[in-house]
Amino acid sequence: MLPFARVTVIGLGLIGSSILRATRAYMPTVRLTGYDADPDVRDIADRIGLADDIADSAGAAVIDADLVILCVPVGAMGAVAAEMAADLPGDAIVSDVGGSKESVIAALRAVLPDATIVPGHPVAGTEFSGPEAGFASLFRGRWCILTPEAATGDAPVARLTAFWEKLGAMVETMTPKHHDLVLAVTSHVPHLIAYSIVGTASDLEEVTQGEVIKYSAGGFRDFTRIAASDPVMWRDVFLNNREAVLEILQRLTEDVTMLQRAIRWGDGDRLFDLFTRTRAIRRSIVEQGQDDAAPDFGRTHD
Repeated sequence: MLPFARVTVIGLGLIGSSILRATRAYMPTVRLTGYDADPDVRDIADRIGLADDIADSAGAAVIDADLVILCVPVGAMGAVAAEMAADLPGDAIVSDVGGSKESVIAALRAVLPDATIVPGHPVAGTEFSGPEAGFASLFRGRWCILTPEAATGDAPVARLTAFWEKLGAMVETMTPKHHDLVLAVTSHVPHLIAYSIVGTASDLEEVTQGEVIKYSAGGFRDFTRIAASDPVMWRDVFLNNREAVLEILQRLTEDVTMLQRAIRWGDGDRLFDLFTRTRAIRRSIVEQGQDDAAPDFGRTHD
């Protein structure tokens, strides 16, 4: 039995379009509706047949939905929810895919006080965006974190868990506050570092932009991939998860100061111990199937 019969996705970028493609691939009888605020995106989605129906407003998109997934930047969640509030069926479950959860819950609850809300966050993605960037297998073998409120019943969480599992994801539940701290460590601050180091490289007067591009070694090249992510989405993530991000940045600053001291004083033992510990973490990530163990990070070579 399918957990939902009619699914609406609002926001047709990488994640939203991938949800629609995956649902069609793994639950082909589900009725799919999509909506995006950008008319050009709606035209593309209609042209490529992304859903059974591409609505022309958020309200029209949710009229008969039993699951609505908001795939918009976290800073836009409240506004989108307000647009659809009057047309949202009373028995529909509202979820999202945002990278911060406490702020999203507050924004949604402010305009949907009586709705069943089960926030979610599929920990998957690429540096590409847009309705044509999605693909059905994006979530297979990846985690999706659900952060229900304390008063939410078990049944809505179980239905949404079943939905994500049918898309191939592994599902974990945690509190919104804990999610925001975990993701600050594993995603938000790493993205901030990537944006920072790429920006620093482009600002160095002694090193030309041509040299930065021409001589990009593996580490910097991987930073540029991360730094190519959607700027609107990441701007909103940092502004909406500021407390957890600032907490982890403070810890990082202290650790970088320690490394600076070790390098200055030639403390090779301290450096070796840290690098050994971090190497073990990398091996654990590969062993759990969250990255490719192939040489050179799975890159192909002619």
